[in-house]
Amino acid sequence: MAEPNLNYERIMAYRPSDIRVSYGERECILYALGIGIGMDPLDPGELKFVYERAGLEAFPTMAVVLGWPGRMTDPAFGIDERLVVAGDLKVVLHRPLAPKASLVSRPRVKEVIDKGPGNAAIIQNTRDLIGEDGAPVATVDSSTFARKHGGFGGKATETPAPHAVPQAAPEKICDLPTPPNLALLYRLNGDENPLHADPQRAKAAGFDRPILHGAASFGVAARAILRECADYRPERLKSIEARFSRPVFPGDTIRTESAASSPATTSCSATGSRHCGRDRGLRLLSERFLFPKLPGAPEV
Repeated sequence: MAEPNLNYERIMAYRPSDIRVSYGERECILYALGIGIGMDPLDPGELKFVYERAGLEAFPTMAVVLGWPGRMTDPAFGIDERLVVAGDLKVVLHRPLAPKASLVSRPRVKEVIDKGPGNAAIIQNTRDLIGEDGAPVATVDSSTFARKHGGFGGKATETPAPHAVPQAAPEKICDLPTPPNLALLYRLNGDENPLHADPQRAKAAGFDRPILHGAASFGVAARAILRECADYRPERLKSIEARFSRPVFPGDTIRTESAASSPATTSCSATGSRHCGRDRGLRLLSERFLFPKLPGAPEV
């Protein structure tokens, strides 16, 4: 495999056009199925995200797939997609997602972090989702971790430290299994990277089999948050962010441990445990999410 030759100037000059996106019931349900919602079809809290006659609601982290500009596959960027995985992901919801809407996505590249020769480059992106009324609906910040792409002479060499994972014992623990075909479902939302479907491409990238999309594991952890801390009320989730530290495979169980850090803020960590409970302690992501305290709402 030839050494990558990342073109910093070309990447920073990239200006994607605005993306108009319309979605409705089908897209809401497809996204929810792609993060494992509906595995218990008798759970009324989850049914409303996957059944149009149950008062369908859009799951809040669906913002990550709306108006996504796609992977940077132009050879002029000098990015070897075989070496690229998810790095960070953050969603800020300025208002709840409607189950049907037309939005405008305005994506751009913020910066490329140079971790030095032989190390990674971290490509930071952001996009705003704007409603038909001109008001912001959501902001999505993300980064891709491009292994062995460092050493291109970038001025930025460090990323902000992630939120610290609480050291105290968790107040709530939620284990959510993922089906072995979850990556094949999630890719129908638009991220068709072969790393998540093709065993040969996964092996070429250094994995023994296709891995789960980082954004899918992000959504699974968000499911746990809404279930354990917000009574499945999507309007209570205002922001959620994560840094991915190790791969998760379809079929793993994702454990989310949460602890309240203030009356309006809850911090949590999520870990992936492979093979139905064995090999626990695999740290998937550190996560922080915010939701307002509502009058009469239970303590979390």
